[in-house]
Amino acid sequence: MKKPKQKPNRKTVRMNEVEEIETLNSWIDSQKPDSGTNPLSFPPLDKKAPVGRIGENEFSAYAGSTRFDQLPISRRTKNGLKEAGFVKMTDIQRAALPHSLCGRDILGAAKTGSGKTLAFVIPILEKLYRERWGPEDGVGSIIISPTRELADQLFDVLKAAGRYHNFSAGLLIGGRKDVDTEKERVNELNILVCTPGRLLQHMDETPNFECSQLQVLVLDEADRILDVGFKKTLNAIVSQLPRHRQTFLFSATQTKSVQDLARLSLKDPEYLSVHEESVTATPNHLQQTAMIVPLDQKLDMLWSFIKAHLNSKILVFLSSCKQVKFVFEAFKKLRPGIPLKCLHGRMKQQRRMGIYSQFCEKRSVLFSTDVASRGLDFNKAVDWVVQLDCPEDVASYIHRVGRTARYNSGGRSVLFLMPSEMKMLENLREAKIPIQFTKVGY
Repeated sequence: MKKPKQKPNRKTVRMNEVEEIETLNSWIDSQKPDSGTNPLSFPPLDKKAPVGRIGENEFSAYAGSTRFDQLPISRRTKNGLKEAGFVKMTDIQRAALPHSLCGRDILGAAKTGSGKTLAFVIPILEKLYRERWGPEDGVGSIIISPTRELADQLFDVLKAAGRYHNFSAGLLIGGRKDVDTEKERVNELNILVCTPGRLLQHMDETPNFECSQLQVLVLDEADRILDVGFKKTLNAIVSQLPRHRQTFLFSATQTKSVQDLARLSLKDPEYLSVHEESVTATPNHLQQTAMIVPLDQKLDMLWSFIKAHLNSKILVFLSSCKQVKFVFEAFKKLRPGIPLKCLHGRMKQQRRMGIYSQFCEKRSVLFSTDVASRGLDFNKAVDWVVQLDCPEDVASYIHRVGRTARYNSGGRSVLFLMPSEMKMLENLREAKIPIQFTKVGY
């Protein structure tokens, strides 16, 4: 009979971790890419080439990696990624990770659906692991997201990639009644995923809550968080954070504003815009159409569109909560033959998450404000994005249509423009968006 395998004791585990950390630090320092380079321009590493230590004081390169197992990251992170099905890296991950793992600040711009979340989750886990971060060390990283739904998705990715680490993590988002329970536990958490308002609430109200040892700050959908609407809140948050830290800003569109970068204390950030040189600013598998629709014909046109696509999953954007509620109620009474749902910012958090989950599961029409345009990943492909109202600007258009054609799947979008809004079509074309114009039909 075989003897049962004995689990390594804690002392052995600690020694193994210390050895691994020393190896990782040596590997990272010896092979770090030059500042200002884009690892996407490096030749891809040979899949069969040895990884890690390849001589007494020699290590394999990691700029040019195409797979996660070629990176200088811990066994715990590699196991989490593998179990979650993450094997090959996307462009933004290939570009950002070699720089972020060696401690640099990142300004990352990439199309929606391109895998930005893992590009900052991995270096957070690795930074805290190499620093041997523990429960008594408090908050080591803060990830700020503009919406509750996006924060919830980020938290799921963090849990998947970090499942074999021992860090404590918490989701701090508004609209939940258990703020008092959060206050009791928040000082014990190592990684916080939060919305700006909820984070500031804890900074202002929670006894002994402080982030003086913060290692990594992340702003996801950074252009939205740096916008005027969050300006006061963000300034109040940043004023309470240490200036010496690593900072990542990720978004589909990105700021180069000196003022924004200065108030966030970024240190010579690496600007990585992986799709800046691409022919289009939107996903390659996305078919985009714009059409002239006078105001008094918009609802008729939308009704005809829905009736013609009853077997599709359709996301319809409108500009205000009132419009969403009106169109949803009106169409519901008319019974188009497909389930209808609505989503807007005035709904309670639990209801919003429930509707989002239902829409992910089966074909239906979801009427929504821009609350659904940012970062949300509808698990099963959205077939159509319909913009009943013209978006505020090109960036808003990109975020809206980014809910379909995610990763390598296909998708289609249609934009209804009134005759007075033709300037938007010019702006989209100037921004490398290949949109077809039609006067009648779709």
